Amino acid sequence: MTNWLEKTKRPVLPIYLAALVWPIMALVLPIYTLGGLIATAVISAGVYIAGTKLCPVRVVRVPVAYATGSEDVDALLNGVTANLDALHKLNDEIPDKQLSDAMDRMEKAGRSIADTVARTPDKARNIDRFARYYLPEMVKLMGAYAELEKQGVKGENADQIEADLRRNADTTAAAFENLLDALYSAEAMDISTDIEVLDSILDGKKSFQVAFMSGELSAQGDFEILRNLDTIFRFG
Repeated sequence: MTNWLEKTKRPVLPIYLAALVWPIMALVLPIYTLGGLIATAVISAGVYIAGTKLCPVRVVRVPVAYATGSEDVDALLNGVTANLDALHKLNDEIPDKQLSDAMDRMEKAGRSIADTVARTPDKARNIDRFARYYLPEMVKLMGAYAELEKQGVKGENADQIEADLRRNADTTAAAFENLLDALYSAEAMDISTDIEVLDSILDGKKSFQVAFMSGELSAQGDFEILRNLDTIFRFG
């Protein structure tokens, strides 16, 4: 589905017409005098107002990749998409199957992450490091490796770089997939807590509802989920 963004376009013709008044009036009146200056300014303003009536402000709709309602989130997602496109292009240039498979996994998870945040923009904060560090860094590393492949660099150092990159690529792909899983899980409930509070809950010392009401645990989602968790863990 195409997203649309409405933009206001102000015509420049009224500005040009108002500016044109000054050299024309200079031929007719001594605009260096106070009276001439005031008369020219008034006529210029009148021409500008008339021009805005003839050329009103227009609102146009332009297609955009994302329209979440937040310019910051849209910019973040546009950056993710640009990096994923670059990763896809590099994948076509890298013949190594293991690296290519890992890059396929990264791209698939990355695009799903972007789609998830586009649907629920409040999750953008959860992908900040992915978007601003991990993904761009992986594109940078793959780009450097692709350049080595183009130059035909061989030797022990090149082999070590390739081995390290394979290992890191698999790890990074798994990390992207785990982030996607975490975003999906957060759609049901997003709970953040420290280990001590969690231990207290699991040890049966307090319920999820008590921890939430005391402020030790924060949650987003249906409060009914907390009651269900208490039922599962048999809190009285």
